[in-house]
Amino acid sequence: MSAYEKLLVKTKEILLTYSSLSILNWDRETYMPAGGIGLRSEQLGLMSQLAHRMNVNPEIGDLLAEASKGKDSLNDVAQRDLYLMKKQYDEQTKLPEKLVADIAKQRAVSTETWKKAKKKQDWDMFQPELTKIVDLAKERAEYLQEVKEASNIYDAMIDDFEPKMTAGEITRVFDELKKGLIPLTKKYADETADFDNSFMNVKVPLPFQRKLATELAALVGYDTTSEEASGRIDEVEHPFTTGYYDDVRITVHYHEDNVASAIFAILHEAGHALYKLNLNPEWKFQAIGSACSAGIHESESRFVENMIGRSPEFWEFYYSKLNNLTNNAFKGISRERFTQAVNLVRPSKIRIEADEVTYSLHIIIRFEIERDLFSGKIEVSELPQIWNEKYEKYLGIEIENDSEGVMQDTHWASGLYGYFPSYALGNVFDGMWYNRMNEDIPDWYEEVRRGNIRKAIHWHMENIHQKSNRYDPADLIERVAGEKMTAKPFLAYLENKFKKIF
Repeated sequence: MSAYEKLLVKTKEILLTYSSLSILNWDRETYMPAGGIGLRSEQLGLMSQLAHRMNVNPEIGDLLAEASKGKDSLNDVAQRDLYLMKKQYDEQTKLPEKLVADIAKQRAVSTETWKKAKKKQDWDMFQPELTKIVDLAKERAEYLQEVKEASNIYDAMIDDFEPKMTAGEITRVFDELKKGLIPLTKKYADETADFDNSFMNVKVPLPFQRKLATELAALVGYDTTSEEASGRIDEVEHPFTTGYYDDVRITVHYHEDNVASAIFAILHEAGHALYKLNLNPEWKFQAIGSACSAGIHESESRFVENMIGRSPEFWEFYYSKLNNLTNNAFKGISRERFTQAVNLVRPSKIRIEADEVTYSLHIIIRFEIERDLFSGKIEVSELPQIWNEKYEKYLGIEIENDSEGVMQDTHWASGLYGYFPSYALGNVFDGMWYNRMNEDIPDWYEEVRRGNIRKAIHWHMENIHQKSNRYDPADLIERVAGEKMTAKPFLAYLENKFKKIF
């Protein structure tokens, strides 16, 4: 057995351990009793330590050195796989085991405190635990900055989610995006100011919504019901997707008076799930078999949610089915009016409820705050004030309490710094995929109108999902879209779509 083949065995063991950790975290968010958090934090801490020990095993270092000597005899895929394994090893060996365990424990404590503080609208309860996880994240990034070849600690954090991208590059694209989105927001918010969408608050009992969720998931190809199903849908406070290849689970939060929230959460999370389920099966249990980046992941979820799910063509096909599944909840409301309602541009406080135009502004706010926090320009104690000021400046929104403001998301409590930019980058990437899709399969929206959703998703499977981690995100973008990252295609897509709808 060659050194590279021995590394494949080690990598499989590590990936199985991380997939087990993901299930422990899924259970923590779904079915774990409230009193179990202390034990679970210890379990997660220990499992994280064990995974870290596996990653930094000196035998892996020896095998990497041996395999690297003969890498010229490997094909391109194996060379990329070896590069990713070495990157992982070099980074993990920089991290002290105690720090890894401390972060895992603090994440569990911080997220539980965040849930309680959010419910009570009590920033002062949350701030001390947030400060601890921020300090641990800084410490981790300081250890990794050199090996990641990052010019600052925030770039080191971003690299965890968008390899080789920098805050400077993201700032360039986000400034371009912000310049286009702020006037677009004002234009369509003003034009539809008199639109009465109160009919969207009709009450739809949760059993109907659960049935609708299952049907929508199946429509886009996410199977939760057959004997060979690889998915399931559960209920949580904050929707997410987790899993690996054959076992990928999504979650949703239902509101009786807001069925649209569940519709688009299901489509969004199903988009994530399809990416995970359709990664190249030949590379399962290999480093190259993972997703390319969080931003690419987000492009896949938001493509299903928005470019398909909010399109007029989708509702031409699905509107009658929606009414059948919700006991005619929208009886008397025309399909055109419903389509306008789910595409209304309304500056709002809550990111996950934001419309397609304003969503990226929510992310730009979070990115700018993170960038300034980790460059030392601001402190944790200032976050509520700065958050509120940016919402007023970019969206014209007044934040009334910190639960609808700085505490609305779980990400900072979970220590996921550098992750937020990926959400808006996903929109940017979608604009670029959209242009290429229209060249390759110009009739794909006509297929959506007829109920054939799979044609568009198959294009994504072939061009993005099954490329897995073959390329860094910037390289994948250029290979698929034929140009470097820019916000212009996404802004053009929004202009054309909203002209048509309104």
